[in-house]
Amino acid sequence: MKIKEIYKVKNSKVILEVLSEDEALKNIELEKLIEQTEDATKEKHVPYVEEKEDGYLIKVGKEMEHPMLEAHYIEFIELQIDEYLYRKYLKAGEKPEAYFKVPKGKNVVAREYCNIHGLWRS
Repeated sequence: MKIKEIYKVKNSKVILEVLSEDEALKNIELEKLIEQTEDATKEKHVPYVEEKEDGYLIKVGKEMEHPMLEAHYIEFIELQIDEYLYRKYLKAGEKPEAYFKVPKGKNVVAREYCNIHGLWRS
């Protein structure tokens, strides 16, 4: 396991992010979430990054917004800029987007987690 990897506890809705490594994690049945980057379905999952004057706007779905229903929604959107990580948690009914008023960086990557379709990366 590596820092910043995200896992799902098998047969559960529990999601874990590795912040530090420990042997105790080997005793839990985990499924590593693989970042997906291409969406062939009509629903859009790939996070789209828009650079703004004072930060970044991340939208889930460039041409069509991701649904935000009780049964199907984006749980969180995160933005990694160089060595910094920013995250916004979402709820059903909210827009599938997050605005981060942060300094610009060289390496900018967005990720989001859909409660049904998993982890996606820009």
